[in-house]
Amino acid sequence: MTVYVADKLPQEAIDELAKIGVDVHFNPAAKADDLDKGLTDADVLIVRSTVVSESCIKNSPRLMLIIRAGAGVNTIDIEAASNSGIYVANCPGKNSIAVAELTMGLILSLDRFLADNVNDFRNGHWNKATYSKADGLYGKTLGVIGTGQIGQEVIKRAKSFGLDVIAWSRSLTPERAETMEIKYAETPKEVADHSDILTVHLAMTPDTKEIISKEVLAALKDGACFINTARAGVVDEDALYEEVQSGRLRAGLDLLSDEPEYKKGDVESRFQELENVYVSHHIGASTKQAQLSVASAAVDIVRQYLAEGRVENWLNRCEHTEAPWKLIVRHFDKPGVIANVMSELKTADINAQELENVIFEGKNTACCTIQLDAKPSEETINSIRTRQNEVISATLIEN
Repeated sequence: MTVYVADKLPQEAIDELAKIGVDVHFNPAAKADDLDKGLTDADVLIVRSTVVSESCIKNSPRLMLIIRAGAGVNTIDIEAASNSGIYVANCPGKNSIAVAELTMGLILSLDRFLADNVNDFRNGHWNKATYSKADGLYGKTLGVIGTGQIGQEVIKRAKSFGLDVIAWSRSLTPERAETMEIKYAETPKEVADHSDILTVHLAMTPDTKEIISKEVLAALKDGACFINTARAGVVDEDALYEEVQSGRLRAGLDLLSDEPEYKKGDVESRFQELENVYVSHHIGASTKQAQLSVASAAVDIVRQYLAEGRVENWLNRCEHTEAPWKLIVRHFDKPGVIANVMSELKTADINAQELENVIFEGKNTACCTIQLDAKPSEETINSIRTRQNEVISATLIEN
């Protein structure tokens, strides 16, 4: 098995991949254009932020598994992967602390004008009169959109600074909010209505696209701060630009919709002209601690797939096939039994949508559960039941 690593991973992870018996092609400088040409020998692809397009998938005939060494998978064409029968997996929660730390860093930096302090000093200017006018964080209200692992880590740190917290999440309930000792809001706009600082921690999905809308941003009070260490697409960037340009809001952003794909080079953005926005270079998950944790999780996914054929954190699995019938076949564990059962179903023009076969202790017998798209005739069932020395029983159940 060949594993192609298209982003920078700690050397410890590369060494560990080699130890488990795979060939490793390590190309940390790879770009989307490189992948689009196809990975002719790769069985597994590991990426961080590099885009995996439909072209890459179509031009990589051996590819079986794509692993995002991180949580968000918006840079991977999951539909194309699913259409090609390629697993997509991720490593959620491993960089939560790193992103939470950067979030707090951006909040503190905006309050104390830290980037401007440093910039002035490096340019030979001393400006204590201006930079002594920070508000301070204690007693202010932090609004949190998204209370998954990252959001929860932010909340922990916010409380230690004396911030009150109000939050909204699709999964957050009033009871859960009470347990977390935070205020519950029914909508993102309600969070913004009560916030001095608004921070978003949601994955990029069709449901979360521009969830921080023009209306949500307008609900923030004058002088409020907006923080985004999630994904550029979760905010209406045009509306954010207008609010920051007007001077009404300040922003701390770790990502932009037009940020470069490459790791180092020139950059141009309309946000460069604005004084009241701080932009870090999409480094939310980029601490040594986080990268080691994420890389270790990616290696574990490869290890399990190699050893067991199972994929941890498999994202593009169909949760429910809606198969109306289920056939349970208890059988002797010998070659050809399942193949013969499937042959009977094929003859009846019935599709097996899912199949699970488990072995009983002693390895003499097994049980195969097959989800079917149609009801087999009694004749087909009897043909399966009467296979001598193969089938113990065959039971048809309506789902």
